[in-house]
Amino acid sequence: MITFLLIGSFPDSLIKFRGPLLQALVAKGLDVHVAAPDLDDVPAIRAELESLGITLHNIGLKRTGTNPLADLSTVRELWRLMRRIQADYVLGYTIKPVIYGSLAAWLAGVPNRFALVTGLGYAFTGEASGKRGLLRKLIQRLYRFGLSKSRKVFFQNPDDEALFRQLRLLPSVIPSCVVNGSGVDVTGYALAPLPQQPSFLLIARLLGDKGVREYAQAAQKVKADHPNAVFRLVGWIDDNPDAIGQYELDEWVNSGTLEFMGKLADVRPAIADCNVYVLPSYREGTPRTVLEAMAMGRPVITTDAPGCRETVTDGDNGFLVPVQAVDELAAAMVRFIQKPELVGTMGQRSRQVAEQKYDVHRVNEFMLGEMGVK
Repeated sequence: MITFLLIGSFPDSLIKFRGPLLQALVAKGLDVHVAAPDLDDVPAIRAELESLGITLHNIGLKRTGTNPLADLSTVRELWRLMRRIQADYVLGYTIKPVIYGSLAAWLAGVPNRFALVTGLGYAFTGEASGKRGLLRKLIQRLYRFGLSKSRKVFFQNPDDEALFRQLRLLPSVIPSCVVNGSGVDVTGYALAPLPQQPSFLLIARLLGDKGVREYAQAAQKVKADHPNAVFRLVGWIDDNPDAIGQYELDEWVNSGTLEFMGKLADVRPAIADCNVYVLPSYREGTPRTVLEAMAMGRPVITTDAPGCRETVTDGDNGFLVPVQAVDELAAAMVRFIQKPELVGTMGQRSRQVAEQKYDVHRVNEFMLGEMGVK
């Protein structure tokens, strides 16, 4: 039996982002294994994956931090795991699983080694100075080394692929291709009726690079002239150097600018309660929350930035605005308030795009074909 190992860095993502891919692998008769940290802390996720016949391996990978001894220990741990289960295929996603998973798979002699770059994160956005600049140089060197051991690399947008080629983080001899994000279950994220009240929603980790501050500032501007408009925020303050401060969040909530809903296990009710989805991110792989909102028939306001611009055709299923452009973001929101008929027509187009381009089963079949999984 063919053995397939998927390596992730965040247990919640195994089902939310990779669940359909894992199901597809099981359906093809592969012996499927998953390695990720903190699996013992999420019994519900463990139980759901094990019910599919997937074998789980808790690893000591630290999602953040740059401790070389800890990371070397992770490589050794993954190498031992791959040798023990005799892995035929390895796929890592997010920074450390991509870098260290590729290296460990090469050392372990795994014949089919793949990497999925789902976004560039903190080290690739913002000014390349100070600690961020040093971190960027370190991560680029690690990517260059790790990806040189891959058989093929998947990207979620063409800008990321082009950047990696331009910076020579991916050797010219290693093939790559672009997939349409992680896809979305267009059946599970079904069309929902649109509320009448102007209501906007952002779902994100509360990071500066996600455009959370711009969202709050634009909301404040819009509410000055349209006090009945509602602006909701779903997410949590992450362990990240770019995280929003608790004091900032408290100020937005206490002033009545934003309604904060916290971290939700199921975001569908929140999407159903909005009529426009907003993501002012500085850069993404392909934003999953946008795909979910599109599948539920919501128009989208997002930035003309890598990963984001692929999801919206300006004036068709939403509007594109420049990165960090509060005035343009507010103006796009006002257009939906002043012309509410746009919400319905653009929302219908979003659903059509989700079905045609981002259906998760199509995305996964393409990936499996590119990996040679029959």
